[in-house]
Parts: sequence; structure tokens; C-alpha cells
Amino acid sequence: MGSAAIASSSSPLINKNDLRLSSFSSSSQSIKIPKRRGSREIVAVMAPPQSRPPSTTGSVKTGMTMTEKILARASERSQLNPGENVWVNVDILMTHDVCGPGTIGIFKKEFGENAKVWDREKIVIIPDHYIFTSDERANRNVDTLREFCMEQNIKYFYDIKDLGNFKANPDYKGVCHVALAQEGHCRPGEVLLGTDSHTCNAGAFGQFATGVGNTDAGFVMGAGKLLLKVPPTLRFVMDGEMPNGLLAKDLILQIIGEITVSGATYKSMEFVGSTVESLTMEERMTLCNMVVEAGGKNGVIPADNTTFQYLEDKTSVGFEPVYSDGQARFLSEYRFDVSKMEPLVAKPHSPDNRALARECKDVKIDRVYIGSCTGGKTEDFFAAARVFLASGKKVKVPTFLVPATQKVWMDIYSLPVPESGGKTCSQIFEEAGCDVPASPSCGACLGGPRDTYARMNEPQVCVSTTNRNFPGRMGHKEGQIYLASPYTAAASALTGFVTDPREFLQ
Repeated sequence: MGSAAIASSSSPLINKNDLRLSSFSSSSQSIKIPKRRGSREIVAVMAPPQSRPPSTTGSVKTGMTMTEKILARASERSQLNPGENVWVNVDILMTHDVCGPGTIGIFKKEFGENAKVWDREKIVIIPDHYIFTSDERANRNVDTLREFCMEQNIKYFYDIKDLGNFKANPDYKGVCHVALAQEGHCRPGEVLLGTDSHTCNAGAFGQFATGVGNTDAGFVMGAGKLLLKVPPTLRFVMDGEMPNGLLAKDLILQIIGEITVSGATYKSMEFVGSTVESLTMEERMTLCNMVVEAGGKNGVIPADNTTFQYLEDKTSVGFEPVYSDGQARFLSEYRFDVSKMEPLVAKPHSPDNRALARECKDVKIDRVYIGSCTGGKTEDFFAAARVFLASGKKVKVPTFLVPATQKVWMDIYSLPVPESGGKTCSQIFEEAGCDVPASPSCGACLGGPRDTYARMNEPQVCVSTTNRNFPGRMGHKEGQIYLASPYTAAASALTGFVTDPREFLQ
């Protein structure tokens, strides 16, 4: 279903007339809407007409990809090539309760106990991983973040104090990657670094977003910049209408299965095509979220009307999208006819251990988990509710629901599911016999302390909407995790076996 082709500078993958680009500018002004022409050969994500002519930096010697252009702008260079090491100015640094204390420790060690962060408004601190637990060390981590944010007057600290009732914490958000998007920190053309490998989630907004270690983050915290190597880009062209029962999770599992967990090591993964263009922002986030499972440095999707509409009520900060040049050089190109795809799972114990869901129908399961940055967004729960609604049946195994953020939790209880007669997700889940939706957090996605809600403390088999199925990932080292879309997870909950959701979605 996918094929690769090596690109060369003499034979670009897309014609220079296929895409019109917004160049980078050192001007304080910014544009939100670039001008682009229609694609002739490759169906590309389109953007609306521009508000003014794009800024320029003079003659461009060689075409650049989106990732190269973002890093060129951030390093104040007019031209960059893969493999170059450049000092990149960072727009947003994110850290959370697991890596935040270590990052803060390094910052204070290297810059001084009384040093001030480089920009208190560009650091976002989000407790989300080990929150609803009695573990003293986990709770102390959040205390450390709070003390630092008060000391530094950090503007964007999404604090939580009352662990007994998350709703009593108006600032608390939940999972960092979804919260970053919901709170307007993900903007086209910018550089976002985070102390979490799934920071690549934000690439859905046409942003360079990647995970860094505590040492790098500690340096950024004080200097506002970081030395980065420019990655080459792999291009994924996905065309065709999404078949019934398919979601973005299936698309990324298909890609990872195609190129393996090391197939994109320190490479950028750029997604284009009519299928990508049709995806909502939350589905695009799912696609970019798991590029790190293929070893990717970052994933990126060209910003378009869908992007701009999502951001309208979330940020007042100006941004300037960029798009790959027609002459851009891609390391490889992969093409997929999505209309021929089927629902997939990744079998234990690797995200690239791909199989058709219907091929695993004899796999008996013990539980289902719907949550995480990958599969705990509002649309993920709507998808699961649609399956439960279509079946009219009750689940046969414990089914755990962990909303990614406080906003998602509210959506589950307040928004009516289409064609449900006005029922909300929470009502449908209750009728299906699922567990009550839990407090928003990363939950059991990465195990956590033993008292973490829905953690696998026994060697069970679980179908999960999360992102990794390594031994011990969700708790017990002998647990078996089948990664799947919310459709497939919900269908599996209804049968007690790994199940193709098309059995219920007609």
C-alpha cells in the first residue's frame, strides 16, 4: 500500500509550480495566510489567499523543505542544508513534572542559583504525567515546579493543587501535548521544544516541534536557543478517501509498519496529500504524534484553512507559515492509496509490528484503554462512542477512559454525539458499561506509580489507543499491548477480542 522513491536534486518530487511558499522574514510583522497555487501532479494541502505578498530574503540557491525553512528562519540564515549544525532561537520551551525538576536543576547549576530564565512568557510548564497518585516523590515533583514558577514568575504554569478534585483547579489542563494545542502555544512556522518525545505532536500545526533531554532544556531555559542538526526530510503523500472504520491512528501505524521503528531516525516526516488535507486538527495531531515511534526527529503538516480556523480563538500571537519549495530535496518519498487501507493494530512488543485488525480476531483481551496524547482527545472519544452507539451492546472487558485534558473531560459530558438523539459521550459510555471517565492526565500510558488509575499491575492483554507497546510500558513487564485506533479499541471492548470496527460501523 506504500512505495518509496529516492529523490535527487535533478529530479524533485514536486514541481516548483505546485506550491507557493511563504519565506521567512526578520520583520516584526507576520502573516497568517500565505498564497499557494494548486498542485498538478501531487495533491497538496492548500492554504487560502494571502493578506499581503510574502516577505523575501533575496535569491534562494536551493529549494528547502518546510523543516529546513523553519530552522533557517530561527537561525537567521537564508539557506540551510541537511546535516548542518546551527544555533536555533526557540519560540516555546515546554517541560512537565517528570523532566521539569531535572531541567530546573541543570539550569540552576549552569546559570546560577539566582539566574533568571531567558523569557518567562516563552516557557510553558505542565504537570500531567504522575498526578493522581499518593506517591510522595511524584507529588514532590509538582511542588518543585510550583516553587520554580513562583520564583521566576512563569506566565504559563498550569498548576494543580487539589488532587482529590481536578475540577477545583482552574489552571490545571492535563496532557501537555494536547494542552499546548488547546492553549494556543502551537503556531505555524515556529520552533517548539519539549522535554518529552511526543512533543512532535505539534508538527500538525506546521511547526518544528521535537523532544529534547533535560540538559538541552536546561540550556534553552537560560539561553533561549539550542544547537540543532538540520534533519533530512521524508515525504509521505497520502491520497484517497478515508474508508469506513479508518482513523489517523491507522495511517500512522501503516507508515511505521512500512518504514520500521528506525526508518525515520533523525529525519523529518512531512505529510501531504488529499487525505491529510481532509483530516481535522486533532486527527493531524495523531498523525504527527507518533513519528517518534519511527525514530523521526519531527513530523510536520502544511498549515491551511483547517489550521487557521482552529487557531482563531486560541492565540493572538502573529505567526507566519512556511511551505516546502517546489525544488525542495526530499530523501525519500512514500505514496499511499488510503482508500485501499484497512483498520490496523500494532502487536506486542513494537509499534512497527503491524497487522490487520481482522487478522487478530482470535486474540483474547483482558481490558481496553482509551486515552493519552495520541488517543485521548475529544474526537477520539466521539469515535469510540460512535462504535458503542452503533452496536447497542455492553462491553465484555473493563474499559478505561482517560481524557487528555480538562477540556476534553468537559466535552465528554456536554457535547452531543452526532446521530445519537442528543446523547453525550458520557451517557453512551455509561450505557455500554465502561468505567466512569477518569481525571485527565497521562494516566497509565507509561505505567507510573502503582496506584495510577488503570495501570496494568498484572500480565494482562490490553487494546490501547496509546503510542507504545514495549514490555512494561503500561505497568507489568509481561503485559501485552495492542496499539489501535479508538474505533478498533471500542470494537474490541464489545467482543473481548481484537476486533475490526467495521463489524459495527456499517
